[in-house]
Amino acid sequence: MNKEKIAILVDSGSDVPPELLERHHIFMIPLKILFNEGEYLDGLTIDASEVYRRLPFEIPKTSLPDGEQITSILDRIYEEGYRKVLAICISSSLSGTCNMLRLICEEYENLECHVVDSKNISIGSGIIAVRAAQLLEEGMGFEELCRKTEEMIPNSKVFFCLKTLEYLQKGGRIGKVAAFLGSAISLKPVISCNEEGAYYAVAKSIGRNPSIKKVLELAQKFAEGCPKAMLAVMHGDAAEEAEALISEVKKKIPQGIIAVRGQISPALGVHTGPGLVGICVLKEC
Repeated sequence: MNKEKIAILVDSGSDVPPELLERHHIFMIPLKILFNEGEYLDGLTIDASEVYRRLPFEIPKTSLPDGEQITSILDRIYEEGYRKVLAICISSSLSGTCNMLRLICEEYENLECHVVDSKNISIGSGIIAVRAAQLLEEGMGFEELCRKTEEMIPNSKVFFCLKTLEYLQKGGRIGKVAAFLGSAISLKPVISCNEEGAYYAVAKSIGRNPSIKKVLELAQKFAEGCPKAMLAVMHGDAAEEAEALISEVKKKIPQGIIAVRGQISPALGVHTGPGLVGICVLKEC
């Protein structure tokens, strides 16, 4: 059905699980994780469990893919017979990957590229790519696919809570005061991305279980009034809590189909630390 030879491309921060990358033939650009002793490719040469194991001893840095990496993936896309690319990236307010990819695509002559800033993080970006891949498989053309993908951005929302704000604070993702308050009085914010694609606290709870409950309430409220939704339940080293949440999601958002579940990427785990639990809703109204 892919008559126009269109490829879907994401970065590893979009958290599309390997099985869905393979199933939908989605290409992926890995971010970099930099420990003192070496450099790793996100999800390829290091996994999330290894990052969490090492976090108590060293908090690594994360880095954009370099231009050579991106060009190499575009070369592979071209060599496999594709001629157009729809690239969907995590928020440009949280990562420079989107802007770098856009600049390289503008200079890459062999492919017609459309780069989308999802203004979202993790599977909030990835679920858009999965849906775009489904529409492509159904026979949608490039121009309409690009338009539909852009229209999905305000309809995709991720809500997540953390055990600690320490890692977001150390990575410069939130202010020091917010991190201090979070650790001092067990204040657990539910975090999402605003219209500009930056992190913000949607709500606050005291304690772990109330914060997970609040994540579910906010996801349910976002999905209200929409007869159909794609859902994702993701975690960072919190598999049991995520599994328990899945059964509640099915009850509270019955019009939704859980299309994605699993662990966030190692690169995002660096910034959130162990204990993330989140829900993503892509409304299809």
